[in-house]
Amino acid sequence: MQKNILLIGGSYGIGASIASKLKENHNIIIASRSSENIPKGVTHFAFDALKDDITTLDLPEKIDGLVYCPGSINLKPFKMMRTETFKEDMELNFHSLVRVVNGLLPKLKNSEQASLVFFSTVAVKVGMPFHTSVAAAKGAIEGFTKALAAEYAPNFRVNVIAASLTDSPLASKLLNSDAKKEKMAERHPLKKVGDTEDIAAMAAFLLNEESKWITGQVFGVDGGLSTLNIN
Repeated sequence: MQKNILLIGGSYGIGASIASKLKENHNIIIASRSSENIPKGVTHFAFDALKDDITTLDLPEKIDGLVYCPGSINLKPFKMMRTETFKEDMELNFHSLVRVVNGLLPKLKNSEQASLVFFSTVAVKVGMPFHTSVAAAKGAIEGFTKALAAEYAPNFRVNVIAASLTDSPLASKLLNSDAKKEKMAERHPLKKVGDTEDIAAMAAFLLNEESKWITGQVFGVDGGLSTLNIN
């Protein structure tokens, strides 16, 4: 059965990979600031999660799947972090997500069972230096997800993908040389840096019927970094 799946901020990176993976069998809608790289056959709306109201978009009356892609990576020592940076990261990663979900509630309720997929980071489960701001913002998403999943079961399924550093435009500054990629790959038990297809595969699974008995979960797609110590 074809579903209406809305990707917030899905014009590149992980979002674009999700859209490409699902567009043959579903009606994919991307709401993002950029219209570049939108796969053929995908509907696009200009939308800035920080500024715009999702209810103003001419979306279908029923939304079966929602993926919220916007995020940030601010990796600095805590003593060098401004308080404003924490506020900005929380606004983009969490508060904007809450506004989007709240605005879409009527359309999500029209689905037989909507599936919502959000993104976190391995740094919430595993304490890592220089991750205070992003771990705080993504940790809020994990708590929100479990509470939302409990409140709206069985009408919604809500799950989180907690990824390690992935080779995507968002992480380009951290992976902009072969030496950096090799160093990051060595940190992971599977000895590779993840790519957007690795994350998109899990997102597609959570949006499809194969995951119909899964909700309120945080899935580590991280090359084993969060659970294995092989050094």
